[in-house]
Amino acid sequence: MSINLDQLDEETKKKIINLQNLQRTLEFLTSQNIQIQSSLRDTEMAIEELEKVDTETTVYKSIGGIMVKSDRNKLLDEKRSLKVTLEMREKTLKQKEERTKTQLETMRKSLQADISSE
Repeated sequence: MSINLDQLDEETKKKIINLQNLQRTLEFLTSQNIQIQSSLRDTEMAIEELEKVDTETTVYKSIGGIMVKSDRNKLLDEKRSLKVTLEMREKTLKQKEERTKTQLETMRKSLQADISSE
């Protein structure tokens, strides 16, 4: 079904624009969530490996493009702190994603009702 936008009233056009914006927002949130999940998996793997290593073993961390010698316990604490931060971000993003999905569905239904009544 093809809709001629010129035939729609201004309010319906605004709803369509809002719908498109919500779709872009959802795509952005989904992309961010995927990145956070990837970082979280990497951080969890780093924590697991650091926990296996003896406290006397030399460990390094990447800073920019270089590797720097680091204290195992300090690095482990940093990774655990990062994990907590990433988990909070992931939770927040999921909430935003769910809210956006709900708004998107509500907007779709509203638009369908508006368009079918015209």
